[in-house]
Amino acid sequence: VQLQASGGGLVQAGGSLRLSCTPSERIFNYYVMGWFRQAPGKEREFVAVIRRIAGRTFYGDSVKGRFTISRDSAKNTVYLQMNSLNAEDTAVYYCAAGSTSDSGAYYYRLSSYEYWGQGTLVTVSS
Repeated sequence: VQLQASGGGLVQAGGSLRLSCTPSERIFNYYVMGWFRQAPGKEREFVAVIRRIAGRTFYGDSVKGRFTISRDSAKNTVYLQMNSLNAEDTAVYYCAAGSTSDSGAYYYRLSSYEYWGQGTLVTVSS
C-alpha cells in the first residue's frame, strides 16, 4: 500500500493550502484516513482524521476551526484544507491510513495507522 501526499509549499501567514493524499487502494478499504504533522525537533502529532463510516471527522486542538479534512471517493483522494496558517503550522505533513477497528477508536494514536505517506513540507512565513 502506498500513500501519495502532495500540496505542500511555502505560504505567508494567514494564507491557505490544500494537501492531497491518494492511496494505492480505495480509501474505503480503511477504517480511517488521517493527517499528522511533525515540526523540527518535535514529535509527530495528530492533525485530523476522517472515518470510513459516515465520514465523521475529528481534529487536533491546535487546528480546530482552521483545517478541514474531506474526501472525494470519485478521485479516491483525501484532502486537508488549511486556512489561517501561522508559523506554528510549519511542519512535514503525513497522511496515513488505518485498517483495523482500533484505528477508528484510537484515531489520534500513531500506532493506529499501518500505512504512511512520504510527507509533504508546509512552510509558513511570518
